[in-house]
Amino acid sequence: MERVLIRETSTKPGESVKVCGWVWGRRNHGQIIFIDLKDASGIIQCVFAPNSNAEIYKIAETLRTGWVVEITGAVTQRPSGMVNPDLATGKIELQAEDLTVLNESLTPPFALDTDGLEVSEEIRMKYRYLDLRRARLQKNLRLRHRVIQFMRDWLTQREFVEIETPIISKSTPEGARDYVVPSHQQPGKFYALPQSPQQYKQLLMVAGFEKYFQIARCFRDEDTRGDRQPEFTQLDIEMSFVNQNDILELIEKLYTDIIEKLFPEKHISQKPFPRLTYKEVMEKYGNDKPDLRKNKDDPNELAFAFVLDWPMFEKKDDGSLGAMHHPFTLPKTTDIAEIKKNPRSIISYQHDFVLNGYEVGGGSIRTHQPELLEAVFEVLGHTKEEIKNQFGHLLEAFKYGVPPHGGIAPGIDRFIMLIQNEPNIREVFAFPKTGDGRDLMMNAPSEISEEQLKELGLSVKKK
Repeated sequence: MERVLIRETSTKPGESVKVCGWVWGRRNHGQIIFIDLKDASGIIQCVFAPNSNAEIYKIAETLRTGWVVEITGAVTQRPSGMVNPDLATGKIELQAEDLTVLNESLTPPFALDTDGLEVSEEIRMKYRYLDLRRARLQKNLRLRHRVIQFMRDWLTQREFVEIETPIISKSTPEGARDYVVPSHQQPGKFYALPQSPQQYKQLLMVAGFEKYFQIARCFRDEDTRGDRQPEFTQLDIEMSFVNQNDILELIEKLYTDIIEKLFPEKHISQKPFPRLTYKEVMEKYGNDKPDLRKNKDDPNELAFAFVLDWPMFEKKDDGSLGAMHHPFTLPKTTDIAEIKKNPRSIISYQHDFVLNGYEVGGGSIRTHQPELLEAVFEVLGHTKEEIKNQFGHLLEAFKYGVPPHGGIAPGIDRFIMLIQNEPNIREVFAFPKTGDGRDLMMNAPSEISEEQLKELGLSVKKK
């Protein structure tokens, strides 16, 4: 007999079926044993009576929460007054005829039928594989899958091409610390994990792929907060022969369709999405991520907005100039002399995508003129030698017919967090890091062996 999913049993009254899953609960009512069996599709009540099969009844007495079992039996209607409206299978039950224990289980260190927020982060992250059995987290990850699949299909229908870019590459200035990877083949040299696919996607525009996207994994070695992780996933988009309005209209249409098709219970407070300048939001709201909801107590209200006209440069703590976002953003003037003379006055074609007081994406029209890009690097304090070493490949590529281009990269994790009204971003990751960036299951980061260090030509100096 082939296994059926638990959700399918409701359509099979009177039939004999085989189901597999985890013991979710066990109750003794007199001599009757009730087992709640859970698989990825749902929960069903299984009934063991001593007068039906004494052998399997004896085995059923030993079952405990978390055990993995296979049960065969007849699907029957529940007795009048015993219907469970909270279960999709609440009108039926399985009269057990055979039982096989596939694997036993230790008692889980915490209850799995709660939302889990009452359990300490340390314990939840250590036993994340158990934590993920919770209905809430299962729902979050399945919704995440649906959102990503929708994005893929939606963009593919509009002739975007999904292209993977390298995970190990060269360090790029994205505003955070890199995770560096030593090379065994090139002793003393290092790769960096990408903070974003920024330069690669611009090179794809040179290559003639006018519409690119990628569900991109990105890495930033920065302090963790409730709305960020050391590694995260973004929808990375780049397009040729577009202006800023083209990009904003595309994203507005995509996210409107996502909400209407996947989350009909949600409502967007304002359409079209408001477009505000950086100066406006700083003067009116005091921050660059304004929360424009009309009713902040409404869990289903979504207030999207775009923040435009960002300063090109900002003063860093040490007094030097840094890029407000990244140096590849196109300034709104192409006057190189003016950029060098009055850098703090230069406005850029940067656009941030905001939802309910959080930045959920950012992008820009890119600088595609090599001489203008080189001037920006000089304003940022790079010597000509540094520019050549760090960005020479990009400047060289731009001499071979690069089209005007731009893009945006909305974060998927933060968006799901907000859609699901979760208190932090860890609730929408399968295997997140703790608030201080540790993986408690794998005990990472960890030391590496002396042999590995020797192979790489490295030594560790402890503080």
